[in-house]
Amino acid sequence: MRLEELRQAFIQKVEPRLLPAEKLRRAAVLVPIEPGRGVWLTRRSARLADHSGQVAFPGGKIEPRDASAEAAALREAQEEIGLDPGQAEILGRLDDYVTGTGFHVVPVVALLPRGVALTPAVDEVADIFTLPFSTLLNADYPLRREVVAKTGARQLWVWPHPDHVIWGATAAMLRGLAARLDRAAA
Repeated sequence: MRLEELRQAFIQKVEPRLLPAEKLRRAAVLVPIEPGRGVWLTRRSARLADHSGQVAFPGGKIEPRDASAEAAALREAQEEIGLDPGQAEILGRLDDYVTGTGFHVVPVVALLPRGVALTPAVDEVADIFTLPFSTLLNADYPLRREVVAKTGARQLWVWPHPDHVIWGATAAMLRGLAARLDRAAA
């Protein structure tokens, strides 16, 4: 998608669906999009205790020192992928998301400049890659898959990628982004 199409998707301020935080741990993620390329994602390091090896947006816990979810998402992106916060143009938010692991996640969408240089923090991030807009906006995706866990069978969204499995909360948030971009393009 082109720069103006991406901005247009967020020009009309749509109030994101906000959820009551009650007993959930508050977190923010940055949904970094690059015109002409796609959405940047990370694969978490296998050395991490939580969610190791999983595909995720850069992000983490909203700390008391963070002025907002946007500030937390930018701070985490700087720590995890070396993004200079001054290079990110905040476009808006997607709907809040509650994970099965007890997190209340605020997805913050940001426009990055073409050719942005990102560097993974080796202790936290094993890989940085993009999901192309051609996949994100393909009406055939994401796919529904059933997984069986200790708690029983669950249906999950899964996005295709040649090198990574994109599922769970990240896949659901990508689905929200795709819907938002589709509405703007219509």
